[in-house]
Amino acid sequence: MAERSFAKEVQQLKIGAGEEFRGEGILAITKALLQCGVGYVVGYQGAPISHLMDVLADAQDILGELGVHFEASASEAAAAAALAASVHYPIRGAATWKSTVGTNVASDALANLSSGGVTGGALIIVGEDYGEGSSIMQERSHSFAMKSQIWLLDPKPNLEAIVKAVEDGFALSEATNTPVMLEVRIRSCHVHGRFIAKDNQRPLMSVAEALEAPRRDTQRIVLPPASFLHEQEKVKKRWPAAIDFIKSRKLNEMTGPKRGKVGIVLQGGMYNSVIRALQRLGLADLYGTSMVPLYILNVTYPLVDDEFLGFCTDKDAVLVVEEGQPDHLEQAFGHMLHKAAAPTRLHGKDFLPMAGEYTGQVMLDGLSGFLRAHAPELLIAKIRLPNAPVAPPDVSHLAQVVPMRPPGFCTGCPERPIFSAMKLVERELGPHHVAADIGCHLFSIMPPFNIGATTMGYGLGPASASAFNVPAKKRSIAIMGDGGFWHNGLASGVGNAVFNKSDGVILVVDNYYSAATGGQDILSSRANNRTRSTKHPIEDAVKGVGVSWVRRIDRTYDVTRMRDTLREALTTKEKGPKVIVASSECMLNKQRRERPLLAKAIHDGKRVVKPRFGVDEDVCTGDHACIRLSGCPSLSVKKLDDPLRDDPVASIDQSCVGCGNCGEVADAAVLCPSFYRADVVNNPGLFERFVSLMRRTVISWLQRRRDRKSLSFAKVGQAP
Repeated sequence: MAERSFAKEVQQLKIGAGEEFRGEGILAITKALLQCGVGYVVGYQGAPISHLMDVLADAQDILGELGVHFEASASEAAAAAALAASVHYPIRGAATWKSTVGTNVASDALANLSSGGVTGGALIIVGEDYGEGSSIMQERSHSFAMKSQIWLLDPKPNLEAIVKAVEDGFALSEATNTPVMLEVRIRSCHVHGRFIAKDNQRPLMSVAEALEAPRRDTQRIVLPPASFLHEQEKVKKRWPAAIDFIKSRKLNEMTGPKRGKVGIVLQGGMYNSVIRALQRLGLADLYGTSMVPLYILNVTYPLVDDEFLGFCTDKDAVLVVEEGQPDHLEQAFGHMLHKAAAPTRLHGKDFLPMAGEYTGQVMLDGLSGFLRAHAPELLIAKIRLPNAPVAPPDVSHLAQVVPMRPPGFCTGCPERPIFSAMKLVERELGPHHVAADIGCHLFSIMPPFNIGATTMGYGLGPASASAFNVPAKKRSIAIMGDGGFWHNGLASGVGNAVFNKSDGVILVVDNYYSAATGGQDILSSRANNRTRSTKHPIEDAVKGVGVSWVRRIDRTYDVTRMRDTLREALTTKEKGPKVIVASSECMLNKQRRERPLLAKAIHDGKRVVKPRFGVDEDVCTGDHACIRLSGCPSLSVKKLDDPLRDDPVASIDQSCVGCGNCGEVADAAVLCPSFYRADVVNNPGLFERFVSLMRRTVISWLQRRRDRKSLSFAKVGQAP
């Protein structure tokens, strides 16, 4: 199951011309694809683009009616390679993934695709994951687009602009025989809005029709001597065609006053941030009307020289708003001004940071500094448009008092006990080199576990430990998830370890889904999927490539068994890779699936039992081993009213999901008896009601008896 169902929202994809579409950016992209007559869509999930894959999965019936093929690819490389369907056939195809890590994985296929070129439009929709909300290294798609000459669109973050960018992307690709990359930032993916829809279009040629009438053109196959001609074609034919298309269709925009002393050149994706900063300075209104001339680059590669130079004609200075580094745009524009011997001063990274996200405050400070230096009269005059908003209060001081919130495992996460067991083994055998991987399990590098030394890519945990395949007193440990295993880890990790006779330990965390990307089904998922083949055990695949030492644990919450299995793997005399498959369902997905069913059962009057865990305050010693070895968010400490007990005791709050990990950890570590399990019974039967009544009666009588004795003792103590 995916993180979220779009079964209701996808019905909007059926609306026709003239009707108003309302929804999220991701849904608008899907509607735009259908309006453009796309023939096939492929991709791999990853934030912030995961929901696009989920939308497409929920809309398969609608896609099928139009003859559109959708496929959830095994990796970004597989998705990029599928765009080959547009090389010889006039079929519009789209691929989507998370950038930049997804683009890195897909780079080989993309380089070949852009070299030979395409006949049908090929659109690559990448979720640009840059900034403080990112989960990856901070890089930009722009560098890759330049390297392989793939045209790059960066639309303004509103639904009308995004839909138009999809349409322009396909048209630009076909006009120039070049794949086009459409980068949508986090805010673009999740922005809500509306636009006037068009009718959905069936593809001019379906992939089935292409399969029945095969074509080939050796000039489009990347093989010498054709590959030598491709580079010349890029420069002499495709590039000029792209420039002409961008200019004739006016894909870039110029807004604000036609003339001005200063101007701002910005990436389309930064439009809202720039307008907001100008609003706070009183130089723009709520509707985007700016007092400063703006040159909005909805296409950031290639750049149009005469457009930019024309924008700079009457200006003393221009500021380039380009988020991230290197400063590709600023360098290119500086080169244009130098060649044209233009007097306009160019600024960018001198007023704005070279690296880091351009947040609201960063943008405000940068624009203020630029205007103070080159157009102070705009600020001094305090010109305000009729609809200009009042500047909000400064809350920057909050950063000094609000602590950072490090990432961590969810309450009840089945991966937490795995690392608890690793800490227990570490106490016995000492620390080992642990190669981490991309996925939820990477949170183990944070307290309280502090486990993991490196992370080199999705499914590359075992491969990153391959350098340690040498005789030594300790073995390396490599960790990867089930999503990473099927994405890249089976061949580059396990297969590589078998081939090179590695003696290390490989731990595969199997939580039934590609949990870190939103809970999508994969090959080893236990779920029934009507359009995908699931239920292929990881241990079978591992044995298939030659691993003989394989252990499977079906309940990771059994910390004692996890500890013993890890110890065995690290100490056995058997040579060759040791693989442990630790399986338990992702708690978030489990709760999403079970909570509605339990709520319905309770509503229908059925008997439902919910386990809850607690800590007996009178028994707890305040050792806190349960917290040190678990780190569960539902575990905290509680100060007692007893003056004889100064140390706080462990406490479990209402967010507990009843996984039992805290008790398991305490039992494995120090045999703690303070944990108890209580079963909350909804809609109990008559016998259970009777037993409960009797218990309450007896307990009430005992409590009253105790109170009477306490009162009598108090009276005796007060006697003269």
